[in-house]
Order: sequence, then structure tokens, then C-alpha cells
Amino acid sequence: MTGSGPRRLVRLADGYELDDDPARVDVEAVFAYLHHESYWAKGRPRETMEALVAGAQRVVGLYAPDGALAGFSRTVTDGYLVAYLADVFVLPDHRGRGLGVELVRETVERGPYAHVRWLLNTADAHELYAKFGFDPPDEKLMERPARPDLRDPS
Repeated sequence: MTGSGPRRLVRLADGYELDDDPARVDVEAVFAYLHHESYWAKGRPRETMEALVAGAQRVVGLYAPDGALAGFSRTVTDGYLVAYLADVFVLPDHRGRGLGVELVRETVERGPYAHVRWLLNTADAHELYAKFGFDPPDEKLMERPARPDLRDPS
């Protein structure tokens, strides 16, 4: 289901690249960071991560000069009105170079969904997201926790 339209490859300083080709994403590297290091997806099963990457309308990988995954973002959207920015990260060894700014810029402002309303849940990096028009966090967003007891029995 991932993405539609032409793929984008953006070359950044120092040999880094942004690429929205889902086939290039190292799902194992994404899983390793999210499962073991992130505060929001710690413990997320590998199968779930694989399904989330495969089902996203757009994924953007940040790649180091050696081609290894250095960062990632995932977009879920209806394509017309709203998009949700998820699983954004830059690996620790690559931070401090402005790569997170470039990753979010490519995902939110330069992709096929630049025109829609974006939603984001995050406990950090508010200053980064403010650069792209995200409002300060507040109580506007309503959320219902997952309810495994309501899983469809079929």
C-alpha cells in the first residue's frame, strides 16, 4: 500500500540521502531502534513493525554515506484531508547535523501530502516540529487506547 506517485531521492550534505522508496527501508534497523530504544514503541513486535511499514502511504528513510539506515519516518493518511506523522527518529550517531530537520521537511513539506492537515503525538522535539507549523502540544487531540478485548473474532 505504500505511497503513490513518483519516488523522491534527495541528496543532503556529507553524503546523506533521503529516499521514500519503501523497498530500500531496512525494516530490521527500524524495528531494532523502535523496539529497543524509543520511548513510544518500546516492545513493539517485529511483525507489527513490518505491517506498519508495508501499510504506510509513505515512508522516508534517511541514509548515511555508507548506505545504512540513519533515520526514518512513516506517514499514514487518507490522502485528502489529514496525515499522521509516526515513528520519526534519527539514530544517535547521526544526530546534531540537522538531519532530523531535513527528514521532517521532506516528509511533511515536500512530499505528496504537503497540503493536508498533519497530526503528531510526541513527548519531545516540540521545537523541531514547530519549524513546520505544528502547534504547541495541547489537549485538542482525543485518543482512545487500544482495546484488544474488542478484536474482531472472525
